[in-house]
Amino acid sequence: MFTTVLIANRGEIALRVARTCRELGLRVVAVYSTEDRDAPVVRMADEAVCIGPGPARASYLNMSAILEAARRTGADAVHPGYGFLSEVPDFAEACESLGITFVGPPAPVIEQLGDKAAARAAMAAAGLPMLPGSDGPVGCPDAAARLAGEIGYPVIVKAVAGGGGRGMQVVTEPSDLVRQFREVRSAAQSLFGDDRLYLERYLPAARHVEVQILCDQYGDGVYLGLRDCSAQRRRQKIIEETPAPGLPDDLVRRMGEAALRGALAAGYVGAGTFEFLVDGDGGFHFMEVNCRIQVEHPVTELTHGVDLVREQLLVAAGERLGLRQDGLQARGAAIECRVNAEDPARGFVPSPGRITELRLPAGPFVRVDTDAYSGGRVSPAYDPLLAKVVVWGPDRPQALERMRRALGEFHAAGPGLATNRDFLLAVLDHPRFIAGTHDTSLVTAITDSRARGLTEEASIG
Repeated sequence: MFTTVLIANRGEIALRVARTCRELGLRVVAVYSTEDRDAPVVRMADEAVCIGPGPARASYLNMSAILEAARRTGADAVHPGYGFLSEVPDFAEACESLGITFVGPPAPVIEQLGDKAAARAAMAAAGLPMLPGSDGPVGCPDAAARLAGEIGYPVIVKAVAGGGGRGMQVVTEPSDLVRQFREVRSAAQSLFGDDRLYLERYLPAARHVEVQILCDQYGDGVYLGLRDCSAQRRRQKIIEETPAPGLPDDLVRRMGEAALRGALAAGYVGAGTFEFLVDGDGGFHFMEVNCRIQVEHPVTELTHGVDLVREQLLVAAGERLGLRQDGLQARGAAIECRVNAEDPARGFVPSPGRITELRLPAGPFVRVDTDAYSGGRVSPAYDPLLAKVVVWGPDRPQALERMRRALGEFHAAGPGLATNRDFLLAVLDHPRFIAGTHDTSLVTAITDSRARGLTEEASIG
């Protein structure tokens, strides 16, 4: 077992990883930018190293600075969290070349599954169901237009190196395909340094459902239920829950087994997530693999009683997975809401600023993952996630009531600071969400309805 873990991340996930490291008796090294010098994880860590100025490219994406921090502090393992360098194969390879354990899959696995076209081909070979689409990257707009005509509109153009809801565009009309293909290609080059694109048929009203998997270095693995992540704004998740409401047990089993089959075929090691779209007929289709811990992992932890970060660390240290599929049993329902420092009335634009008032919810079966504090600041340099409010209930209706209560207790205020708390409550109260029949179109329907209401009110006024 390694002895010192450097956490190559920031925010709530850095603090969450540090806590599990402490429980395992591991020494914790935090890295931080000048923007984060007062972050709670910096105060909690056994040692902290400044790795650069605020912009991520000069700090949290600076591999050389992070690896030098590991060398200076004697870290023999690196936990990348999510985002930043967590799915960069060169970083995983660099860690291993220096004798530092990377807490995640091997570099070749990250490289294959992080390339969306290669992942699609690998999972098709493993027998996972696919939406109609390109067999690999599409070389030019004219080829894309021909393929889109064969697939049938609407189609979605995706960056091979994309993720996090970025680097994609839905095309509904043939006349728009060439222009939008070029726009996505330009954006992909700018965002990811890789302009390769591929096409898939787009499902306008589908459910976004994902499977949590854990695998060790000895070819053993398990899946830990399904999470529904269909409540999204700009294709980024804001509410996640488990179990996915309304799915038949047989479909849940088949999706879980498919995800685990794909993971083992790829040689996966550690915690990961297989993402699927579920159509209106109950069919499911592979989307992508996230080779890291997910933002929404707490809902799985609450229903399964498993510390996923602990399992990540133990597997990375070479231990055999202590979980068996027939021994896993989910209990109750859990929901996570991402409270972001953003303004839904202005198109969810980030609204960073100083936090002068902060009251966090508490009480039975409520968990809040955050590194925010009164007097702290939400930086414009990073993702506007303020806190993850997570609740558990013996069933979904009770979990929903608990989440409404918890969000009602949440309060954050400061100059220029806005949050999406009230919008989250509106989603929870929508009839389709209450019934568990919502899909990825729900948030757009709510925002469009609000926009129409404001327009009508203005015209009456």
